[in-house]
Amino acid sequence: MKFAEDYDIGNVYELGSHQVTAEEIVDFATRYDPQGYHVSVEVGRQSFFGGLVASGWNTASIWMSLYVRGLLADAEVRGSPGVDELRWYSPVRPGDWLHGSVEVLKITPDVFERNVATLKKRGILRCNDETKPVMSLIIHSRFLRRPDSRSVEPRQ
Repeated sequence: MKFAEDYDIGNVYELGSHQVTAEEIVDFATRYDPQGYHVSVEVGRQSFFGGLVASGWNTASIWMSLYVRGLLADAEVRGSPGVDELRWYSPVRPGDWLHGSVEVLKITPDVFERNVATLKKRGILRCNDETKPVMSLIIHSRFLRRPDSRSVEPRQ
């Protein structure tokens, strides 16, 4: 199992990839964001997007899935106090390959629970082979600390 001390500030972790399908876009949007350009190819063609595009919430959910499977699966995580600065930069379309990563920005021991530290991280989702992101966010996750390191000061 991984604890807060197993992550270092500045480290970037690759989270894997996911190929987006039209069926996934429509299914997600039908349930959670039923705007025309998310649920209909024809409406999407007639919109300013010029085609079917994924909901931003669908895109964020894809990043979260990659994050959980790629970083949290073997970690001692105790939830999250929230997300800051969620941004969508460009539309995601059927057939796009999304690649996730996360960088550790700060590690802060909890003042009330000595066995927990909050890791502040920047998540990025890139499309295909592009260098610019289609989505970014700042996420805070609470990790258990190793029993022998609970007196360590915050790292920035």
